[in-house]
Amino acid sequence: MRAEKMWGWFLTLPSLIHTVIWIGIPVVVAIGMSFTDYDIVQAPTFAGLANYAEILRDEVFWKALGNNALMAAFGVPISMFIALIAAVALNQGLKGQGFFRTMIFMPHVTATVAIAMIWLWIYSGDPSGLANRALGFFGLAPQNWLTNGDLALPAVIVVTIWQGIGLKMLIYLAALQGVSKELYEAADVDGASTIQKFFNVTIPMLRPATFFVLVTSIIANFQTFDLVYNLTNGGPANATTVITYQIYVAAFQQFRMGYATAQSVILLLVLVVLTIISRRVVGGTDGD
Repeated sequence: MRAEKMWGWFLTLPSLIHTVIWIGIPVVVAIGMSFTDYDIVQAPTFAGLANYAEILRDEVFWKALGNNALMAAFGVPISMFIALIAAVALNQGLKGQGFFRTMIFMPHVTATVAIAMIWLWIYSGDPSGLANRALGFFGLAPQNWLTNGDLALPAVIVVTIWQGIGLKMLIYLAALQGVSKELYEAADVDGASTIQKFFNVTIPMLRPATFFVLVTSIIANFQTFDLVYNLTNGGPANATTVITYQIYVAAFQQFRMGYATAQSVILLLVLVVLTIISRRVVGGTDGD
């Protein structure tokens, strides 16, 4: 027994060292730096809680946090639902399902810059943009999708949904392979319809996968940066700004490292709280 424990520690030692060096130490340093005034050029000076007090008064930061919350509230459930439907449909042994799986997963492995370029054309404000061509087909006036303060954030949310479906679908597909066919056969004996089997067998059996997808999707949503940077630069008038973009502005445009790390610490706390809430809502098992 003692030898097994020693082998266990020995085998986990590489990942433990990696975690401490690349995650643990940076987090501790960031927390310490968040209490300083540091501009890269001069040595950091202790500032106490000044950075956190400024965050409480920073309307742009709370605007960014609100935008992240809206993106998560609308984007994550919609993309999870579409991914689940796609996974169930592509798990039926349909002809050409390999092609459709590849096409749906393709946006996840495509560089975000390339995706942004495509959607910049789709959302182009002139009549040649694909979205405005679609509106013109129905006789509607063209829109400035990314420069209109009311349309910019929904337009970005649509892109996040489209980009996030592939990975979620892949996780659901893997989880569906573990659902026992005997459960569906028992449901058939009881006369359950396809919809009843979906809600009473498939969804409950996918609960651990749903918890994993929900948590990772929320974290990925709050880490969104490159898409916003390339599509809107946080505009117009901070309508699409997010927390990571504000951290970038504070750190690399204003050179306020102490303030940027304080924002990062707030983001970390938000993600911890959302993870706990997600576990409560979805009801992940102890083995998650």
